[in-house]
Formats: sequence, structure tokens, C-alpha cells
Amino acid sequence: MAPQRFHEQFDQIQRSMPDVPLAMGPDESAEFMYEKGVVLVRDGEEARIVEDTVRAHFTAAPDLDQEQIRRAGPQTNRSGITRIRVGDPGEGARDTDRAVAHALRSVREHESRAGHRMVARNHVVHIAVNACPGDEPVPAPLSEPPNPAAAGTPHDPDTAVGVLVVDTGLMHDYRSCGLLAHTGGDAQIQECDDRGVLQQYVGHGTFIAGLVAAVAPNTDITVRGSLNDAGAILESEFGEKLFEAVDAGGWPDVLSLSAGTSNGRTDGLLGVENFMRELREQRTLLVAAAGNNASAAPFWPAAYADLPGWEDSVLSVGALRSDGESGACFTNHGPWVKVYAPGERLTSALTGFDAPVPYVYQHSTYDACRYGFSYGCTCQHPRHSGVLSDEGDAVKPDQVMFEGYAQWSGTSFATPVTAGLVAAHMTAHKETDPRAARRQLLAADAEFADVRGAQVPALRPPTWRPVPVVRLGPGL
Repeated sequence: MAPQRFHEQFDQIQRSMPDVPLAMGPDESAEFMYEKGVVLVRDGEEARIVEDTVRAHFTAAPDLDQEQIRRAGPQTNRSGITRIRVGDPGEGARDTDRAVAHALRSVREHESRAGHRMVARNHVVHIAVNACPGDEPVPAPLSEPPNPAAAGTPHDPDTAVGVLVVDTGLMHDYRSCGLLAHTGGDAQIQECDDRGVLQQYVGHGTFIAGLVAAVAPNTDITVRGSLNDAGAILESEFGEKLFEAVDAGGWPDVLSLSAGTSNGRTDGLLGVENFMRELREQRTLLVAAAGNNASAAPFWPAAYADLPGWEDSVLSVGALRSDGESGACFTNHGPWVKVYAPGERLTSALTGFDAPVPYVYQHSTYDACRYGFSYGCTCQHPRHSGVLSDEGDAVKPDQVMFEGYAQWSGTSFATPVTAGLVAAHMTAHKETDPRAARRQLLAADAEFADVRGAQVPALRPPTWRPVPVVRLGPGL
């Protein structure tokens, strides 16, 4: 049986949030994850209207318990969001999902009059290699330089571009990697399990920082560990974490974000609405990953790049395959993705270089590309068996050792490559406005690539080395 990566990751993320019962949606489909029995509303008058409307709606439905309807979160916070409980999370997934669906439907008339959405699910925001991983990291020899390789620009503390990475934190020995000499921030929550084996995704923030530093050495990089050790967070908490990240050091020139979620809608996330409004009034450029579901469905916050008012402040990034000619099989796509960059089989620092660390694969590879592509993509290569895909004792999960560098794929990594290109442009052209640098970069340096039959803007760093793809047969 083929691996079911979304379902495997759902279970993994649920284990990382033991006190938060989760569901898959919509209707148990594998599009997004959310908190059972809870909806989000804006603080203040809208919260009161939604509470009253939902309670009245549930009263008219005898099989739904109106006593469950109560505020389950803070009534005032900077993100402007209140959680309202509408169902018992201890009930079966179907009953709890039905309660949430009833709550969403009950306020449609009010939303129609208001002209905007008033209530939403409390989605799980996750790193963009997480819910549907492009692949897992593969050890790379220390003799092999990073890819992209380090650019030759010297670091100048007086002109260095400030880059903030909101992610999973830094490995304890990250400074043993020369690329990360000008990087600081939060420590990874927990690097290894009780057996000393690397936990899944713990090197995500370190890998991203290494890519930014390679493409743009004249940067001061700060990595905030805003996400849990599985790279996930509830939408209701995400806006607050983003505010905390920028409050800690001020609004940066560039904010690199490799996390998000789809939500089945085209109007953004309630949980980050206040943050996105404030971002629009700053000079910061948000560079955000488009996600790895091979889907055209908007992935937020990246898809804000396609909403009126955020065209300058958000740049959404999809992933090119290893040769840079076409989109990677896993990349999300569509008009809301504004640029593509190399995102398959990049090489960066996963751990520090102090000592080798074991890692046990979580997902088994597929016999063929799960998205129907015919090149030798990361769905299939390199072959390994994983813990989460194991159906018993018949298959032993594969273990590898990391000594610093890794090869990894995902829009998570095309994003810091692009953030680095914006920062490098600022240095090269003495441009102090990151949004102006983004416009100039796309106008002067963007070429084109083919993604699902469309010609799309593509950025390829000068120090990036394309890796030829292997054709496996006729087709895409």
C-alpha cells in the first residue's frame, strides 16, 4: 500500500499537540487540519453576534448541545481573535465536525449583510514541508559545498540586510557551520528523542538560515522558534507569535516564512488578519512559501500576494525542480504564486558539525510519483522506508547519520532562496527599500519556467548548481 503522507503527518502533528483534539477537513478530506469543536471570530461586537446566532441555531437543532457554546479563548488580544467552543472535542470526529459545520452555516446571513466572513475554523498552520512533505532530508557529504554555494559578498555590519525567519529554531551547534556566523535567535525546542535520534523537522529553521546566508552573505539573520517541534501551531496562536517575532527585534527588511495552511477559501486567515494589516503599513517584505500539495488552492499567508492591497508587501514562492526548468512535482501553483525558485534537492546545514547525529526516516518513498510526473522526483528517490508508513514488523525503517549538511526539497526552501535574492539585490544596488528591491529584481532578473503548462516568473541564484533530472518514461 502506498504511503498516505497527509494522514501520517496528521497523526504526527496530533501527537505534538496532545491537548488539542484535531480533525481533517473539509469533511475529513486531506486538505487541511483544524481544532475540533472550535471556531474563530473577531473580538468585540462580531464575537457577540456570532455567539448569539450560533446558540440560537443550535437551540433549533435538538441533537446539538447549545451548552457547548462558550468562549474558549481570550476575548482581547493583539490578533483580535476569540475562540468559541461549539462542540465537545471528546465526541467522534464526525459529530464534532458537524457541530463546526453547523456553526459556520448559522452565520451566513450575517456575513452576507456584513460583506465579509465572520467565523472560521481554527486551522493548524504548519511548515511547508510538513503536511504533505516534498521529501525528507538526505545526508550530504561535508566535502560537497552548499547548493546554492556561498556568494562572495562580504558581510558589512553597517549595511547588512535584516532577515527574520519565523520557523522552528536553531540547532544547538549551528555556529559550527561557517555560513551561519551572522545568525542568531531561538534554540530548537527539542532536537532528539530519548534515544538520541533527531526528531522530524528539527533542522528546518537551521536549513533555511543556511540558504539565506549562502545566497546573501551580507545579512543579519534571526531565527525565531515560533512553531512547535513538529513545525505546527494553531491559527488562533499564529498571529500572536508573528507579532512577538517582530516585536523582539523590530520589523525586519525581509520576513522569510515557510509555513501556512490552505482553508478552502480565497480571503485569507482570520488568525493573521491583524498582523497582515499591520504588515501592509510597514516597509517589511514577507516572502512566503506556496506549499507542497501540488494544488492550485490558495495557501495562506502566501496567497495574500494575490489580494488587493498586499501586492507589494507579500511575495509568494513556488518550487522549481532540480534542473530549474519546470515546477517541482509537489509545488503548489496558480496565479496567486508570484515567482518560482529552485526548491528541489538543495543543500544546506541541517545540524551543526560537532558530532554525527542519527535520523530515522518517517515516510516511505513511493513506487511512482504521487502526482503523476515522470521524472525521477523526490517522491521516489532516494528509496527508503519510514516509521509512519510502516504497517508492522515486515519493513524496518531506514536510519542515516547527519554530520552537518543535508539535501532537502520543498517550497519551504525555495522561499529563503528568494528572500536571499531580494536581500542580495538590496546590497548590490544599495537599495534600502525591500519592496522596491523585490520589484526591481523581478523586472531585471526573472526568467521563465514551465509550471503545469504555464510560463511563470523564475529566479535562479548565480551560485545555484542545477542537477539534471532523470526521465522515467513518457508523460509530464
